[in-house]
Amino acid sequence: MANINIDSRKDRTYDAIVIGSGISGGWSAKELAERGLKTLVLERGRDVQHVKDYPTTNLYPWEFEHRNEMPYKVREENPIVSRCYAFHEDAAHFFVKDKEHPYIQEKPFDWIRGYQVGGKSLLWARQTQRWSDFDFEGPLRDGFAVDWPIRYADLKPWYDYVERFAGISGDRDGLPELPDGEFLPAYPLNVVEKYFKQKVEAKYSSRKVIAARCAHISKPQPIHIQQGRTQCQNRTLCQRGCPFGGYFSSNASTLPWAAKTGNMTLRPDAVVHSILYDGDKGRAIGVKVIDRNTKEEIDFYAKLIFVNAAAINTNLILLNSRSDRFPNGLGNDSGTLGKYVAFHNYSARIYGEYEGLLDFKTVGRNPAGGGYIPRFRNLHRQETDFLRGYAAGFSAWRSSHADRSGFGDDLKNSLLNPQLGNWGVGSHMMGETIPKASNYVALDAQQKDDWGMPLLKVHIDYDDNDEKMKKDYLDTLEEMFQEAGFTNIRRDDRWQAPGLDIHEMGGVRMGNDPKTSMLNKWNQMHAVPNVFVTDGASMTSTSTQNPSLTYMAFSARSVDYAVKEMKKGNI
Repeated sequence: MANINIDSRKDRTYDAIVIGSGISGGWSAKELAERGLKTLVLERGRDVQHVKDYPTTNLYPWEFEHRNEMPYKVREENPIVSRCYAFHEDAAHFFVKDKEHPYIQEKPFDWIRGYQVGGKSLLWARQTQRWSDFDFEGPLRDGFAVDWPIRYADLKPWYDYVERFAGISGDRDGLPELPDGEFLPAYPLNVVEKYFKQKVEAKYSSRKVIAARCAHISKPQPIHIQQGRTQCQNRTLCQRGCPFGGYFSSNASTLPWAAKTGNMTLRPDAVVHSILYDGDKGRAIGVKVIDRNTKEEIDFYAKLIFVNAAAINTNLILLNSRSDRFPNGLGNDSGTLGKYVAFHNYSARIYGEYEGLLDFKTVGRNPAGGGYIPRFRNLHRQETDFLRGYAAGFSAWRSSHADRSGFGDDLKNSLLNPQLGNWGVGSHMMGETIPKASNYVALDAQQKDDWGMPLLKVHIDYDDNDEKMKKDYLDTLEEMFQEAGFTNIRRDDRWQAPGLDIHEMGGVRMGNDPKTSMLNKWNQMHAVPNVFVTDGASMTSTSTQNPSLTYMAFSARSVDYAVKEMKKGNI
């Protein structure tokens, strides 16, 4: 019997374990497997294989029972996820349903999740911008949070590395606040977006309107062909899963790449309960898993553990990883675990019309979505009564309308031949929020989910800084719209709960001082050196840029460091 137990443990022992298979987990798996480490990837959701498990990807609108609209009953049963822009018939199967995975909202928080192989990499909006030293130096300069332990120069070669593999389209704009990258050709602005760019840049020397940068293959390179991916077809049906691999996802790119090394074992339906810690060794030794279907407990073992469960779930797992050495969560000597969670403020939009350039219209679809206005507030000096700033999207489209007053052939002909109207224009803000100890997640002491995990309590909210920033965005964009001659300008000061931005970050932040942070400059736990966190939980602050590209770069960089340290015998 002893030999059987020994053999059983041996069968469950790997060189490395990656928790999570989304954007950062896929990169961690690829890098570890490529370097020869036998790597176990744990995913709490079901398996989703590229192309094979995209059931709606080629359906026509009339092939959906409800024409891609969600029935009222489904929306009523899922009030949180129903607020997400992509929750429709064509992609609902990739979203977590509210009742299946409850959590406790001490403050309103819309937690949008995708529990399957690939995670939310099947659902993300694919916007990709590098961070700059304006972002990495922000906390030190502006006096909030703690100083980032890295600067842009530390991450630049890894941005280069992941961009070439993933396929990022964009222009080289020469902006220090938004560094250029290893780009495929950009998706160009349309005629009204270019007009707005000219007007804005002529009036305001510090403000730019550029083509949005996105994770779409506009011109395939050999590395993309080797992955089995090809050119984006501009279908803009990305949330269904792309059979062409035209946009970057773990399913189309990093996970298959890791699999073909022969070094990756993928285990779906594995709900991670906690990370196992050996006090005598001063190291994590493995991961406890609950089988999603059978509820069986299984322990897996490894010398190296990468936690990529997505920011909030990474916090949950670490908080639940308790031992005599770490009674308040793994590595939590600083007491900061679960605290200083931040997000992006998307709670304002502005719309208008343009009555010019009516001899033009758009043809086809732009998967990048149009234009992007990089942050310009408080870059070189503090010029407002709020800290940090915001970026903004901008897009223009030609409106159309049809006369619906007739009937019979007249009505049919009118509907089939709509008349073009004015151009519509719109913008949304993406504001940086300030990490605070009062924005936290914690475990509930009594309530548990179906797998015996404590329910997560979420206590995250806006503050006065966010409100001042939102007003500035609306005032400033309205002024810019007026300068461009736009009419019928409408401000949308909407209220949406944090979380709906799907850019939650922090709780396991990086920093120089183990007394005030969880991770060092390599995303390595100060107190548990064989555990690395490279997803959104590791972020010290949020910047105004979309964060996923930075998670990718962190993952590749940290694996490179970890493997070298293993070879030296330090891990």
